Amino acid sequence: MTIPITPDYAALENAGIITDPFPHVVVPHFIGAADLHAAVASLPAFPSGGSYPPDALNLSPLIRQLVDQLEGPELRDIIATKFGLDLHDAPTMLTLRGRTRAQDGRIHRDSASKRVTVLLYLNTDDGAWGRHEGCLRLLRGEHDIEDYAAEIPPVNGTLVVFPNGKNTWHGHRRFVGVRHTIQLNYMTNDSRARSELRRHRLSALTKRLGIAA
Repeated sequence: MTIPITPDYAALENAGIITDPFPHVVVPHFIGAADLHAAVASLPAFPSGGSYPPDALNLSPLIRQLVDQLEGPELRDIIATKFGLDLHDAPTMLTLRGRTRAQDGRIHRDSASKRVTVLLYLNTDDGAWGRHEGCLRLLRGEHDIEDYAAEIPPVNGTLVVFPNGKNTWHGHRRFVGVRHTIQLNYMTNDSRARSELRRHRLSALTKRLGIAA
C-alpha cells in the first residue's frame, strides 16, 4: 500500500502574508524532505515542455494521491481563511510541468479567470538554482525581470500562494531543463473560466492521445 504524502498544512496556516510586491505566502518544505524524495522519484515522464493536466499523464499512485489532496477541501479552506476569500464553490484547475523551455518564464499575470494561484515545487536543491535561473520572481512591474521584491528557488517542496490581481506580475530568468511544478488555480464562476476549463479538459485528452501514440 502506498503511504500518502503529508503536506505541512500547519506551516501554511502559520505562515504570514507578505505584501511586497503583492500579497502572497511562501511555505518552505510544505512537502517534507522524505516525502519530497519519494515524490520526485514517482513523477511521471514529461514528453516535452508545457503544462499537462493530470489526466494527460500516467501518474503513479503517490502523485495521484498528492494531486487529490491539493484539490481537496483542507488546502482550499486554509487559503480561503488566510486571504479572506470565499472559495467554497470555486472550480479548480490543476496542471503539472516537468520541463522548462527557453520561452517560459516571461513576465506575466495569470488570466483573470484564475482567482488564486498555488505553486508547489518538487525539485531537490542540488545547487544549480543558485545562479537564479528558473527561480520564481515576484515583480514590482511588468517590464523588468530584475525589478523583483521576492525570489523563490523552485526547490524543497516549497509552496507559493497568491490571489491574482492587476499587479501580480511574475516570471523567472531563462532556464532550460528539468523543473517540476504543480500549479493549482481556484477559478472564477463565469463564462471565461468555463471556457478555460473546457480547453483544459481538451488538452488532457489531446496530450494523452499523443502520449499513447
